[in-house]
Amino acid sequence: MRRTLLLAGLASAVLAVADEAFDYVIVGGGTAGLALATRLSIGLPQSQILVLEAGPAAPFEELRITVPGMRGSGLGSVYDWNFTTTAQPHIGNRKIDVNRGKVLGGSAALNYLCYDRAAAAEYDAWGALINDTGRWNWDVMIKAMLKSENFTGEDGDKHGRAGPIRTTYNRLIPEALASWRPALNSLGVPSNDGGSLGGNPIGVMFQPTNIDVTRWTRSNSATGYLPLAGANLHVRTGVRVAKVEFAKGSSPLKATGVILEDSTKITARKEVILSAGTIQSPGLLEASGIGQAKLLQSANIATLKDLPGVGENLQDHIRMSNVYRLKPNFTSFDPMIYDSAGPFASEQMRLWLEGKVSWYDYTTSAYSFLNWAQISNQTSSNLIHLAQSNSSQPNVIDSKKIEFLHDPSVPQLEIIMETNFVGAVTAYPGTGNFITLLSSIMHPMSRGSVHINASHPSVVPVINPQYLSHEYDLHSLIAGSKFARRVANTKPMADIWEEEVEPGLEIQSEEEWRDFARKAMGSFYHPVGTCAMLPEGDGGVVGADLVVHGTENVRVVDCSVIPVLLSAHIQTAAYGIAEVAAGMIIAGV
Repeated sequence: MRRTLLLAGLASAVLAVADEAFDYVIVGGGTAGLALATRLSIGLPQSQILVLEAGPAAPFEELRITVPGMRGSGLGSVYDWNFTTTAQPHIGNRKIDVNRGKVLGGSAALNYLCYDRAAAAEYDAWGALINDTGRWNWDVMIKAMLKSENFTGEDGDKHGRAGPIRTTYNRLIPEALASWRPALNSLGVPSNDGGSLGGNPIGVMFQPTNIDVTRWTRSNSATGYLPLAGANLHVRTGVRVAKVEFAKGSSPLKATGVILEDSTKITARKEVILSAGTIQSPGLLEASGIGQAKLLQSANIATLKDLPGVGENLQDHIRMSNVYRLKPNFTSFDPMIYDSAGPFASEQMRLWLEGKVSWYDYTTSAYSFLNWAQISNQTSSNLIHLAQSNSSQPNVIDSKKIEFLHDPSVPQLEIIMETNFVGAVTAYPGTGNFITLLSSIMHPMSRGSVHINASHPSVVPVINPQYLSHEYDLHSLIAGSKFARRVANTKPMADIWEEEVEPGLEIQSEEEWRDFARKAMGSFYHPVGTCAMLPEGDGGVVGADLVVHGTENVRVVDCSVIPVLLSAHIQTAAYGIAEVAAGMIIAGV
């Protein structure tokens, strides 16, 4: 076996920590947390930095994380927090999995390696919403995202070439994907290869993936950033933080450190930084006395700062699946998923272990991003009307999403072509090769919440996304799945499959579509917004400096600060936010 132990470089970083006083204490060693910690280690060499991560450091031999083609197989494992939502009344009281990484590298160690960026207008919106267009805008974020990237290849798109996160294009493109672009082109969707990462994602394209070409392995913050850190960065795994501790009587609140679940106190001489993610950063604030006073009171937690926005504004991408059985002469990734011990999958794994081209190199590569007018003007008009008329309590987030609906540069629908079975209500039939068109809504109008459990604050959070509580979301899902059916029935894609397995041709009437959508809706695992970067009066939790309102030295640096869900998978934004935050802290602002 030619591969070396990739995580050997972590050995010096993952230490038992003797000194319990540090300059910066970062809670969470995930996607953003390790990126931030590494940049602080390099930029502030005289400072002592501590990262506290609840999960383990996965070894290189953990193939569920390391092998690109095994993407998603770590979900539901020991590396996952394995959260679920509350019963969701608008989707038949189903509970939806909320998969979040519980491992060094966070959710980017478990995800599907989708690497893309949203429209420039969406990042500009952050500055407009927080009244600081100089500190947060597209130019700032693209610079930060490029700083995180190390791209191999030539495509004419915007890429970083010297960052810690390695990216490239798939070296294995399944034959079925040859139908992808021409089918969408026939429906009027222009190709956007080599141009989708620079703030203009509208179109159909093939996109890169976060793979390290030196080993053809997953690249994330644990494997990319952390080995660059100096000896001043200390990482402790298997440790859970109970709360942030504040100096008594301080105003604004001044953090003095954190208290672990075993009551150990760790001093932070300068800052406490929460990078626990959209699901857990708000709960840490609440456990520390910052949040909705009524909720804190019911949990017997003394209110230090009544901040109503904590845990609110939860947003997530929702999706549907259109699944098609391929004709017998086409091969898919299905044997690697559903017959992983079989001869074909075993041979492909052998090839991967030898560093040769293999189906286990394959990750998501075929994307399209559309506005509703690209489906039809009538669809666009109907959905804009629904978004405007069904917003019972207008707020700055709803207003921004409606503004995006009128902006043709901002995608509202993503369709991905996967060369494997991804059924939502139908089980894999046991044999056969499949393709799936996943249609995802970029800016659902439904917004939910995540809070500590008032009766048992130390147990799992109460996650209530309120899926499909807004009529726009239901109709958008249906519109997306109907369009996916049109794509599948357009040549040359129509020539490669023989049966629509899901939704199935029996789904035709509007009532049938509505019923199916409620049964089939799933999550794309992109929660954001629960510590939103907004003014306090608009439901904000952090300011433009990412400092929590009412405190002087507690920041939140993860995707919970994103005020409006992006039309992109969120890992690139997580790295960008971490890079911007590191620049602020190093500069002393």
